[in-house]
Amino acid sequence: MGQYSSTHCHGGPKQHRHHRSPLPNHHRSTSSQSDFFSLINSDDDESTISSILLNQDYTDNLPNECLALIFQSLSSGDRKKCSLVCRRWLLIEGQSRHRLALNAKADILPFIPTIFSRFDSVTKLALRCDRKSVSINDDVLTLISLRCSNLIRLKLRGCRDVTDVGMSAFAKNCNNLKKFSCGSCMFGAKGMNALLDYCSTLEELSVKRLRGINDGFAADPIGPGVAGSSLKSICLKELYNGQCFAPLIIGSKNLKTLKLLRCLGDWDRLFETIGSNMENHVAEIHLERLQISDTGLMAISNCPKLEILHLVKTPECTDVGVVAVARKCKLLRKLHIDGWRINRIGDEGLVAIAENSSNLKELVLIGLNPTSTSLLAIASNCQKLERLALCGSDSIGDPEVSCIATKCMALKKLCIKGCGVTDEGIESFAWGCPNLVKIKVKKCKNVTGDVADWLRARRRSLSVNLDVGEIDIEPVDGSASDGGALEAAVEFQHTATTLPIIGATDIPSTSNAGRSSSSRPWFGVFGGRGLVACTIRRWSNGNGDSSELMNIVNKS
Repeated sequence: MGQYSSTHCHGGPKQHRHHRSPLPNHHRSTSSQSDFFSLINSDDDESTISSILLNQDYTDNLPNECLALIFQSLSSGDRKKCSLVCRRWLLIEGQSRHRLALNAKADILPFIPTIFSRFDSVTKLALRCDRKSVSINDDVLTLISLRCSNLIRLKLRGCRDVTDVGMSAFAKNCNNLKKFSCGSCMFGAKGMNALLDYCSTLEELSVKRLRGINDGFAADPIGPGVAGSSLKSICLKELYNGQCFAPLIIGSKNLKTLKLLRCLGDWDRLFETIGSNMENHVAEIHLERLQISDTGLMAISNCPKLEILHLVKTPECTDVGVVAVARKCKLLRKLHIDGWRINRIGDEGLVAIAENSSNLKELVLIGLNPTSTSLLAIASNCQKLERLALCGSDSIGDPEVSCIATKCMALKKLCIKGCGVTDEGIESFAWGCPNLVKIKVKKCKNVTGDVADWLRARRRSLSVNLDVGEIDIEPVDGSASDGGALEAAVEFQHTATTLPIIGATDIPSTSNAGRSSSSRPWFGVFGGRGLVACTIRRWSNGNGDSSELMNIVNKS
């Protein structure tokens, strides 16, 4: 398609050429149409007409803008194939590509001018390098920044040879960034401060395993810079010295989303400072495997605009902190709690949630043991509850599930995993929860496959996903620290599409790079190393995996 076109030479016979005619599109269109109609009115056989139709390129009459829109609806692989059809398609495909992912090895340097001459409209760039290769250095990053001055998004993964010098040069040349993400990089506080000092429009910042700040208390503090007024989302993952980001978090006056995942250190003081600012706009907080206590939760309760809260394996948090959040954060609509089976959060905290969170639409309870008292309160008071997940609870049986079926009139999606329910409890959804569209039951040993067919027969519009084949399989420990969609019990959110990668078809992930460990015994659980840590992790996964179920509400 598009490789051959019918053209006329001046005064000569019609010829089929392998290259496009330099004549404008409207000349070729008029000539082709006259040929076609003359053949229709002649006595030539149908084979000649078919030959004309086969050699006609119908995209010749399409404006470049329309062809670009068509390319943008294709997958990355199909776009690459289309770019090989002809020079016009090659040019349009390159100019219309706004997302680009490159294998960021050191030997890419000679190809940078060619790549960005073709893809001269790129605004979203990903640079990834595997652990076994030498990554790009400061010179390459600087050259890229000169070629892509209009970048609004940058993602760096495994670029270990980029230092503070390269980051400073990049920030000066690409100061229109709105989103920046880095993982397993080696630059330090100076490079991060340069980014924040030059990028006045930065809205989202994600930092994972930044090795350059692993110097303990010697690391320089990272301040808000000019980005302090524009930053809306900060995500810190697996940082050894994440405390140096405290000035940035406190100084971001318009911060709405804060995610702290597997970061060492005591974070209570930070939240006390945030909570003391009565003008804070924080609406979403994710805390995973973090050293935070009820003191920190009480400080979080002073965030009046809080709508989303995730507490994942924070063993020092108890009912006291949850009650404080419930009583003050009246706008709460999404709550995830992974109690890690240590029974420090129970009925008291959940009843407070039920009594104060009338706007609650999404609730995920993992590793908790709520009784019929708290579940009845939730089912009766949270009339807007649409998504509910119950995982790894020894106290949830048929009476509790039947209560949900009877009381939760707005419920649309339900997941039950690793609980003591039986077929009788699942059968209650044949009549209850009139708005229910999907139910998933996983690793509940007393639930048989027959009840799924029985339930489908009575509610044909209900999607029933019954997994009885994984009862004896020990789940793999995971977490939501990567921030993306993990394997879910109920699909609530579309997965993001992958970026095209130039120069490589498969780039190994660097997500399993070595983690820094702490000498403090308390954090041995989080470091994932040692016999005690392995034992606790295996114990915590007895009936259900936290990460696998936590995501069920991240998919809506």
